[in-house]
Amino acid sequence: MTEIPVFGLYIFVLAMFAGFEVITKVPPTLHTPLMSGSNAISGISIIGALLIAGQADGTLQTALGLLAVILATINVVGGFLVTDRMLRMFKRKS
Repeated sequence: MTEIPVFGLYIFVLAMFAGFEVITKVPPTLHTPLMSGSNAISGISIIGALLIAGQADGTLQTALGLLAVILATINVVGGFLVTDRMLRMFKRKS
C-alpha cells in the first residue's frame, strides 16, 4: 500500500485552513451566489475524480474513485439547483 507523502498532507491541511478562512469571511448575503458559482466551477473535480478512477490499480482505489465521481457530481448538480432556486426567487410574478 502506498503511503501518503508528508508534503501532500501538508498541502492538504493548508488548503483546508485557507478554504475555511475564505468561506467564513463571506457575508451571508453573498454566500449563496458565490457558493453556487463555485460549485459550477468545481466541475473540474469530476475530471480529477475520473482520472483517479481510471488509473486505479486495485479494488479499493476503484471504489474510492467511483465515490469521488459520485460526490463531485452531487456537488455540481446541487450548485446548479441552488442557482436555479435563487434565480426563481427574483423573477416577477405574472
